[in-house]
Amino acid sequence: MTWDLILQHLFIVLASALLSIVAGLPLGVLAYLYPRARTAILWVADLLQTIPSLALLGIIMVVAGPGKLTVIIGITLYSLLPIVRNTCLGLQEVDPGVKEAARGMGMGQIYRLLHVEFPLAFPMVFTGVRIAVVNAIGSAVFAAFVGGGGLGSVINRGIRISNMGMILSATGALMVIAVLLDLAMGWFEGHLKKMHGVSRRSGIILACLMAAVAISIPFGLRDTTDAKELILYDGDYSETQIMDRIIQQLVESKTDLTVTIKDQMSQVNNFNALKGDSHSCDMMISYDGTLLTTFLKKDPNDVPEGESLYDFTNALSLEQHDMRLLNKLGFNNTYAIAVPQEIADQYNLETVSDLVPVADQLTFGAEQEFFTLEGSMKYGPFTDFYGLKFKEAVPVDAGLKYTAVENGSFNVTEVFATDGLNRKAKLKILKDDLNFFPEYNGAFLVREDTFKKFADAAPNLEDVLNLLTGKISNEDMTEMTYQVDVLGRSADDVAREFLQSLNL
Repeated sequence: MTWDLILQHLFIVLASALLSIVAGLPLGVLAYLYPRARTAILWVADLLQTIPSLALLGIIMVVAGPGKLTVIIGITLYSLLPIVRNTCLGLQEVDPGVKEAARGMGMGQIYRLLHVEFPLAFPMVFTGVRIAVVNAIGSAVFAAFVGGGGLGSVINRGIRISNMGMILSATGALMVIAVLLDLAMGWFEGHLKKMHGVSRRSGIILACLMAAVAISIPFGLRDTTDAKELILYDGDYSETQIMDRIIQQLVESKTDLTVTIKDQMSQVNNFNALKGDSHSCDMMISYDGTLLTTFLKKDPNDVPEGESLYDFTNALSLEQHDMRLLNKLGFNNTYAIAVPQEIADQYNLETVSDLVPVADQLTFGAEQEFFTLEGSMKYGPFTDFYGLKFKEAVPVDAGLKYTAVENGSFNVTEVFATDGLNRKAKLKILKDDLNFFPEYNGAFLVREDTFKKFADAAPNLEDVLNLLTGKISNEDMTEMTYQVDVLGRSADDVAREFLQSLNL
């Protein structure tokens, strides 16, 4: 965890709070002034609150692209409800006698609203803002899934590698941010109650704070990419993070390019950020099996007889998205079935077929994605293919899978072959003796126009990237991920040592 991540998180929260105030206050006033519109306005605000965070961010990302802007828009929409409701309710609860007196003095509706009703309702309105800001601190954790930065990446990684110190440090930072902001807002709210409304001085202070946040937004969202900058996104798994650092160090040492690794995001979102004319990155580390099944929505069964999965996938990707995989790097991060070593010893398990006679005594657990119906490389097709009937099947969050298997919550699981956490959890990989799972060969997925884009600054870019062809074995990748996930070493150091071992 770094100060940069903390400041990113704080920026997202404050920017979202400002925009939700700018949008929420007028909507709350409209709901108060026009009873017929009130139901619709509050219904929309309620509806936005019910949409799952990741779903909302995914929808917004289609339009706004990955990054902080998507997160800020999403949290702004989530923050509208308490502001709109409290604004409307605060104005409704202003003493009717005061309203009538203002009318009797000849005040018009707008003048009365701005100079009498709103100042009296402001403490309740500010309470809605206070609730929205504190809620936004937690919601901003989801920024990590769409390249928005912040502390969510630290928490996600801590959960995945069962690092309680990492989880607690990020959670503690969130709590400190929440407490400090809440104390500041609480003091201001108390000041308003003592003053019985908004004084001139309080209004100036509040306006200055909002102006400062508004001025910071363009700087926080600015894109300073130059013509010699190759853009990557960081991954949510250590394997991707290591490969990004290998690309960065290799390319910067052998070309005139600068490689920038932007905020963390998932593989699917990274692919979406890579494709199309409005792409925001130039390449990513991927796998031929993932490209085929997850990105191109095909199955290994679609590969013509006599043609390799890699060649078929590459041709299809080039045709549909003008992207292609470079040469295979050497490691095959395919699905694998694993059991704790004591279970393997107890039932003499060496292959997946050895599970057939004992499956009804064992519980299978894996991340939810493995249990989806999309694609042929999932739980249903797998168990049907091998004739496996487990006692129970338990879906868990991907970040909690290794913790669950170490705690004995299930006895059999699905893993990635090169994950260093397999070693930490003392799992035995069972041989896929009937060859159900296809290859997932690691390779760089690059936009075809990337090499044209950098033709002047790095005419040898493709050759430089292909220096790693066949150089990274499964054992190499397993060791590197073990160094990062289990021993706690930085991905930069691990990548540097590996390149040095290859004299690169």
